[in-house]
Amino acid sequence: MPSRKKTSMFASAFCTCVSSFVVICVALATPQWVSSEVRFSGLGSTVTISLTYGLFSGTCEQFVDAGLQVSKTNFQVSEALSSSSSRSLVVATIVMLVLALLSSLLSAGFTCTNAVSNPYQTFLGPIGVYTWNSLCGVLTLIAMILFPVNVEGNSLSEELAHSCSSSLQDHLGSKHNYGYSYWIMLLILFLNIASVIIIYFYDHARYSKKKEQERPIENAPKDVILF
Repeated sequence: MPSRKKTSMFASAFCTCVSSFVVICVALATPQWVSSEVRFSGLGSTVTISLTYGLFSGTCEQFVDAGLQVSKTNFQVSEALSSSSSRSLVVATIVMLVLALLSSLLSAGFTCTNAVSNPYQTFLGPIGVYTWNSLCGVLTLIAMILFPVNVEGNSLSEELAHSCSSSLQDHLGSKHNYGYSYWIMLLILFLNIASVIIIYFYDHARYSKKKEQERPIENAPKDVILF
């Protein structure tokens, strides 16, 4: 059976891993990744398309001239995209987060195993926790980079705006604000770092204790040396 200290520290790391798993699920499921206002010239007027969307779905509202709302519709991101590059980056972002989800789940399994037992395999110990948490953090960071690259570089919002209205002409300008579904991925990074730090402190304390027990006999007090 593991010591009380090991159980408590791996149980704490397990909680952070489970929290990371939940936050990734929230990021994938919610459509508040970005809100965009895209302005076009229409038939004798200026049309503003207001979009709020995530990786799977979103809503768009059409306003004409002085804020007169014409329509509000829901859309599926995959169906509204016609550009292969935009669609590829959306799929890549989803894949990165799904892999991060699996990494977080594996990390939670490893920490739970160590909280209740002493696995013999080295990889099932702290090394495994370091590996899966690091991988989860890297995949999440890649997803955070891919999405704004798609929005800014591939004009994702402008492309989605065209699916909301067929009377749009020249693009006049766009403004983007990233929502909570995007920024909570920072929390995923912090949770993964917290898991690694917790296990590092346990591993460092265990290593220090082991080195203390293995100190050479010449460092021991003279009165305990047997001749």
